[in-house]
Amino acid sequence: MTISRREFLRLLGLAGAAGLLPASAFAAARKPSDLYEIPKFGNVTLLHMTDCHAQLNPIYFREPSVNLGIGAAKGRPPHLVGKAFLDYFDIPAGGIEAHAFTYLDFENAARKYGKVGGFAHLATLVKRLRAERGDGNSLLLDGGDTWQGSGTAYWTRGKDMVGACNLLGVDVMTGHWEFTYLEKEIIQNIGEFKGEFVAQNISVNEDALFDYAFADFPGFDEDSGLAFKPYTVKILNGMKVVVIGQAFPYTPIANPQRFIPDWTFGIQDQRMQSIVNRVRETEKPDLVVVLSHNGMDVDLKMASRVSGIDVIFGGHTHDGVPKPSVVSNKGGKTLVTNAGSNGKFLGVMDLEVSKGRLKDYRYRLVPVFANLLPADKEMQTYVDKVRAPYKEKLERKLAVAEETLYRRGNFNGTFDQVICDALTTVKDAQISLSPGFRWGTTVLPGQEITMDHVMDQTCITYPETYRREMTGEEIKLILEDVCDNLFNPDPYYQQGGDMVRVGGLDYVCNPTETMGKRITDMRLNDGTPIDAKKKYVVAGWATVGSKSPGAPIWDVVSEYLERQGTIKIKKLNTPKLVGVKGNPGFGS
Repeated sequence: MTISRREFLRLLGLAGAAGLLPASAFAAARKPSDLYEIPKFGNVTLLHMTDCHAQLNPIYFREPSVNLGIGAAKGRPPHLVGKAFLDYFDIPAGGIEAHAFTYLDFENAARKYGKVGGFAHLATLVKRLRAERGDGNSLLLDGGDTWQGSGTAYWTRGKDMVGACNLLGVDVMTGHWEFTYLEKEIIQNIGEFKGEFVAQNISVNEDALFDYAFADFPGFDEDSGLAFKPYTVKILNGMKVVVIGQAFPYTPIANPQRFIPDWTFGIQDQRMQSIVNRVRETEKPDLVVVLSHNGMDVDLKMASRVSGIDVIFGGHTHDGVPKPSVVSNKGGKTLVTNAGSNGKFLGVMDLEVSKGRLKDYRYRLVPVFANLLPADKEMQTYVDKVRAPYKEKLERKLAVAEETLYRRGNFNGTFDQVICDALTTVKDAQISLSPGFRWGTTVLPGQEITMDHVMDQTCITYPETYRREMTGEEIKLILEDVCDNLFNPDPYYQQGGDMVRVGGLDYVCNPTETMGKRITDMRLNDGTPIDAKKKYVVAGWATVGSKSPGAPIWDVVSEYLERQGTIKIKKLNTPKLVGVKGNPGFGS
């Protein structure tokens, strides 16, 4: 008997999923056109996207070459890069999946395989998978950071993304950068969202409760003080699935509290345990899922402390992790996943669920390559329409890149350096500081840098710049504080994001040290040591406290790019790292 190539690949996929083949054999057998052959398994399917940051069109996106794990996190997902990542997950080097998950040979691979993401291409994949699984057997979960990250999202106050997610068919979401709009805008957007918004860890503060402006909002519960529904119940293929929301716990610290004065956040793992216990008792679910924006390290710790959760679908830290981590707790085990960013991946978890328990599962984190997935016509029409009023502004040509411009990584990326150089040049400063945001698209050598790219890198609702004097001691305190946020050995003290980017300044960093001792040997670009008592002119942007007086950062960057014409980084102010030799989260 002969079988077709398609049938052979289907059987090979079944064998690999069942553990009858090593992962390397399964990966090696797949060709680019077979990435989306995902055999059906079980009776429930959960699709997961997160941190798309309003990227409606396909983009380039370079994965980090530095993603350090310190202490217990060293050498475990998500803190692996490059070859260490490929070896850990048994992914062959040089192929399409190696390109999707690592920075290795990025430029050549990006030109070979093309752009990733794009809602029209994602829609094609989602529709295909839902059709294969059957009507009513799947949920599409959105982990947040959806309404922010592009010019159109900023100008429409996130409404372009609400419409796109409605068209995509998102069933449940939670949030983070969603909360950088005004409270009334957030409530309005959630009202227009056709799915359900859930968050067990957002409360209305006591002062606001007495005269709460959104008391009529369906998610508000006066008795508990919760601002939004903590969870929702869905029936899939006859199985009862509970989805609990976990919004970013540090929103009022990492972003301006002035936009959301009535709400309090926090990890709230005790409340999470209480809710899990309650739904287990009252709802009698077959599956309990947490849709989280904690960040993967926080999710791993929460999974060890809170029992009764079957799966955590995580976001915030932008880690594309091909296999779930299995975390033991006093109630059993919890699967923890993280699905990357920028619309680049779709998590696909097929589960066998029966009689109140998860019996088995198969998981694939699927890269979305625009060249391999035709654009969904309905979604493409929507994307074109919503971008049309801003098309001329977005396509304004500013300069040409002479090298790859990227952001993602624990320390300075080349596009971060462009922003820092723009601040020091345009605002006539000695030193510049730029936030370590993990969103922002990549530009290839020879590509024109447009206003669209600049907005992708800078588009927030508090973009104002500043120019002020700071002492050397104050600059060190800023660097130490952000570094502790990134490398504190306790994940509950980490707020996500990467190290503050600097221009005009070099320093030595030892991530394995303690607070106050990680930053040493600070020097200006010319080698002059930083004097703790001396004042320096510093330019920056994105102040979380009071509003800064200067022009929006995109005006500063676009002015700089037009002045330069072509962009080649003269000096990358990346710190000298010590104490990280042999760390698998440190690449070239």
